[in-house]
Amino acid sequence: MRSRDFKPLTSSVLPAESSQLNMHTHFCALLMTRDQPQHAFFHGQGETGIGKSTLIDTLFNTNFEDCESSHFYPHVKLKAQTYELQESNVRLKLTIVNTVGFGDQINKEESYQPIVDYIDAQFEAYLQEELKIKRSLFNYHDSRIHVCLYFISPTGHSLKTLDLLTMKNLDSKVNIIPVIAKADAISKTELQKFKIKLMSELVSNGVQIYQFPTDDDTIAKVNTAMNGHLPFAVVGSMDEVKVGSKMVKARQYPWGIVQVENENHCDFVKLREMLICTNMEDLREQTHSRHYELYRRCKLEEMGFTDVGPGNKPVSLQETYEAKRHELHGERQRKEEEMKQMFVQRVKEKEAILKEAEKELQAKFEHLKRVHQEERMKLEEKRRFLEEEIIAFSKRKATSEIYQNQSFVASGGNLKKDKDRKKEPGYRFELLCFDVRACETNGGRKDAEEGREGHSARGRP
Repeated sequence: MRSRDFKPLTSSVLPAESSQLNMHTHFCALLMTRDQPQHAFFHGQGETGIGKSTLIDTLFNTNFEDCESSHFYPHVKLKAQTYELQESNVRLKLTIVNTVGFGDQINKEESYQPIVDYIDAQFEAYLQEELKIKRSLFNYHDSRIHVCLYFISPTGHSLKTLDLLTMKNLDSKVNIIPVIAKADAISKTELQKFKIKLMSELVSNGVQIYQFPTDDDTIAKVNTAMNGHLPFAVVGSMDEVKVGSKMVKARQYPWGIVQVENENHCDFVKLREMLICTNMEDLREQTHSRHYELYRRCKLEEMGFTDVGPGNKPVSLQETYEAKRHELHGERQRKEEEMKQMFVQRVKEKEAILKEAEKELQAKFEHLKRVHQEERMKLEEKRRFLEEEIIAFSKRKATSEIYQNQSFVASGGNLKKDKDRKKEPGYRFELLCFDVRACETNGGRKDAEEGREGHSARGRP
């Protein structure tokens, strides 16, 4: 293990955690500027409890204080934490994106979807920054994931369907490096057979994993050899065990010790050298030129932009933009004209409806007006008739009152004459004679009636 000079560093954990970390990492061989820290985004993908956090801690020789995850999450979640590391005046801003709850659900059909959505969201954020008129990519916090360490359970048989499905959906979006977690769980012979079986299944299912580049002569030989060791069988541990006269990171069992940095025990050193020291820059380049460009091209094609013109001739983005702008301008004018015509047509239809309604209202108004006039004439006629009757009645009343007054006056004179007459002796004699005649008349009438009755009785048998 190579010796390095390290300085203690205060590491900030986003969004809310912070801790003092004394680190012994292995990234000082990277070509980085001392003034500006470089960014590295690691994604640990695998089932809960498979050892993702432990391996990443071991890779950077740092306890990142990640709490244990539960097996009872209803959905898959992603948790991102950012640390700033320093080694020999080389600074690295490391973001670790850990998958929480992967493989713990009963229905695992779409367990990969939150991961795909997260990666696409980082691509979309970078694309929106690129499409701005005033871009500031130099100061932009690039959050695109550079590598996905896919942890495979050491079953010794074959890949799980969930692993195949997930890697198939991720291989076009991120650099996948498959690793066999807890490789000390199976024997060395079984491990070699398991590696061959895994690579065969990945190829037969069309899963594109990251291959270390061989186009650079300085690293072509070692990268070619390392490609033959994929997937790496790793063991992670932050525990130190005394072996001989020195302390080493290892896992201690009743039957022996598995040293993390012993290449005869596992591939941890190979993974660290390939991942951190040798191919970190290529991982960034592949993320930008391959995965992001594929996403960018698909999104721009959805928006109507292409980088190939008529005859498969390449065209610049500016030319595509101007052509699309002209096309959209014409489309906008056409739609505006259609909307104007539609508006005019609807206005005409509405005017016709309003005119028809106006005619109906006018006809109703005229009808009601005529009815009102007729009723008014009838009422006027009745009013005149009543007024005439009132006048006639008043005349008759006045005449009647005159007659009554005259009769009263006349009757008053007659009564006075009668009173005076009654006082005279002759009037009393006349009354007496009148009474005698009346009695005689009544007696004769009575005798006549009795005679008629006797005659009737005699004529009966």
